[in-house]
Amino acid sequence: MSNINLFITDRDGETHEILAPTDMAMNLMEIIKSYELAPEGTIGICGGMAMCASCQCYIKSGHTLSDMEDDEEAMLSEAFNVKENSRLGCQIFITKELDGLSFELAPE
Repeated sequence: MSNINLFITDRDGETHEILAPTDMAMNLMEIIKSYELAPEGTIGICGGMAMCASCQCYIKSGHTLSDMEDDEEAMLSEAFNVKENSRLGCQIFITKELDGLSFELAPE
């Protein structure tokens, strides 16, 4: 099993350093849910289908991420509190290249 470190700032402004497995095909939204860093029912409402923006986050570190697919871009164009560094956590999969990634959960 191979783990990476992630730095996640929750909606209360507290930053958590967590370990995330790279060998389980998980995404950022699933990691947030598994560590219970957002109240139940406030994140991943659509189940990771890029249809609700409840997992919107702000990427704070300079990591290179995969390009946005059309469905993610469309959802963010309709979401609230969108910033230039906004991404949907459900569309960012945990890979070893993301070691040290820092991001913040967007407001509910």
